[in-house]
Amino acid sequence: MMVTMKRRVLLTTFFILPLVVAICAIGWGRYALSVREIAACVFPGAFPDVEITNNIKNIVFNIRVPRILLALLAGAGLSVSGAAFQGLFANPLATPDTLGVAAGASFGAVLGILLGLPSVGIQLMALAGGGIAVVIVFSVSRIKGASSLIMLILAGMVVGALFSALVSLVKYVADPQDLLPSITYWLLGTMSGVNMARLALGTPLMIVGTLVIFLLRWRLNALSLQEDEAKALGINVKLTRVLVICSATAVTAAVISMCGLIGWVGLLIPHVSRMIFGSDNKYVIPSCIGLGALFMLIVDSIARTAMAAEIPVSILTSVIGAPFFIILLRKTGGVSS
Repeated sequence: MMVTMKRRVLLTTFFILPLVVAICAIGWGRYALSVREIAACVFPGAFPDVEITNNIKNIVFNIRVPRILLALLAGAGLSVSGAAFQGLFANPLATPDTLGVAAGASFGAVLGILLGLPSVGIQLMALAGGGIAVVIVFSVSRIKGASSLIMLILAGMVVGALFSALVSLVKYVADPQDLLPSITYWLLGTMSGVNMARLALGTPLMIVGTLVIFLLRWRLNALSLQEDEAKALGINVKLTRVLVICSATAVTAAVISMCGLIGWVGLLIPHVSRMIFGSDNKYVIPSCIGLGALFMLIVDSIARTAMAAEIPVSILTSVIGAPFFIILLRKTGGVSS
């Protein structure tokens, strides 16, 4: 009883912390804002003594709030997708890119940049590329009408390598003075330039995909068993696998379409959650939502405030994530039971 209560308190804390940090992050930046100024923007007329200019409103509502929302959604989505794939494939090294989604979405995005499409067009191309990659993986993995998890993983590796090669080809033919820097910067991952229109396009996929995985967290525990044992528990194994893969694919493609490649989040956060809560996805999936959102928000806040020039997010996730992961492994020795 005490263990369950402790876990619930931790989960509640993990959901509250991102909201607190998000409110603080609105005021962080080269143009610092006080709590009263932020409150006056959100609640007009509540603080008549605080002058709110159009410049402040633009910073809050058009620059920082969309970016903070994207960081929260991207962190939660990538973490949940990584946890879902690790549970589905019973592989602690599985990431949201296990089936080549990230490589396919990256190819779609860089192709859109090469063609000179607007930001919305690039985002749609990235979504299409991620979807096409997974369709190819499913097609390749089917042997005599059946598809195994091993074949899915192998097909994902092959398709991911193929799309990575196509990304390199696009970089090779791109104009080195104009397009190549844009492609390289996008591939490094950034949340700058996001607006409500781009969020409106990708957010539904991230929310629905994350929600589906959250609702299937009980069945993910059963999928870690042998297939016959899972079926004996009344689980439709094939349908559950398809739902989990499609949901994680939609989330990953949506995130990449809006902010480029971001590594480590989908690998690090699920492991941290399992070190805290054990292997029960009843707690792992919800904790991934809170911890992933918190981690990504902190990293993005550092990326945009640490230096005069913004640091690509993926660089920071690796620089922060890898040592932190090593420290946790040495401290805990693995997953808690």
